[in-house]
Amino acid sequence: MDIIAFFSDWFGFVASQFSFIKWTDVLDIIVLSFLVFGLYHLLHDTRASNLALGVGILLLLWVVASLMNMHALSFLLRAVFDVGILAVIVIFQPEIRSMLEKVGDGSWRGIKNFGEQKDADLVMKTISTICEAAQDLSKSNTGGLIVIEKTTKLGDIIRTGIPIDAEPSTYLIRNIFYDKAPLHDGAVIIRGNRVCAAGCQLPLSESKALAPSLGLRHRAALGMSEKSDALVVIVSEETSIISLAYNGILTQGYSFQGLKQALADKLLPLAKREDGSLKR
Repeated sequence: MDIIAFFSDWFGFVASQFSFIKWTDVLDIIVLSFLVFGLYHLLHDTRASNLALGVGILLLLWVVASLMNMHALSFLLRAVFDVGILAVIVIFQPEIRSMLEKVGDGSWRGIKNFGEQKDADLVMKTISTICEAAQDLSKSNTGGLIVIEKTTKLGDIIRTGIPIDAEPSTYLIRNIFYDKAPLHDGAVIIRGNRVCAAGCQLPLSESKALAPSLGLRHRAALGMSEKSDALVVIVSEETSIISLAYNGILTQGYSFQGLKQALADKLLPLAKREDGSLKR
């Protein structure tokens, strides 16, 4: 009977506590959970993830030291946090900038993206042109770097190159990357189904996972995909292999049809067929 009475009192206490919870408290918990999950997603597999773990350990140690009245350790840890915040901002400035850029990109603003245009045929035409140009560059052992802008605006990257503002064509892209042309070493930026600029300089990735055999084009493509949601098509001058960098991941060995499908998957929204099946 004592056990029954104990559990009865315990459940009564728990139920009484729930009576004090307001809808704003529930909203507060939900928002905080999303923020924590978003922060984890942004820091996952980056150098900053180890930093966050270290800060968490020090913060936990500080709380324990304060509760146990360990004055010397508490004072030392408080001093570390006071000075360490500025040091962290200076040391991890690239990671912090990248994280803030991702917070402001389309994945948080909504479902707006490159493919949400009324004329999907125009998007598909641009994709086909890029794939044809990549295939021609591959056949002639000519290097190429083509960036397709999505929701993250690349104005600072565009300003490093030469403005063009032309309709994409296989001949135009091939001529830009012709090895005697002055702009062949930079990247071409595609914005809104237009060739926006050429000869653009991309940020280099610092990833240690990139194979040493891959050159600056692949490192620049990976760096661009790490700092934005852009898709970057790479054609290797040495091996003629066509690769794609997206969301910090580099995949290689694309055929014409494989590249076309990969770009369509990421740039075109799904549409319903009349019979109810899905098509792009």
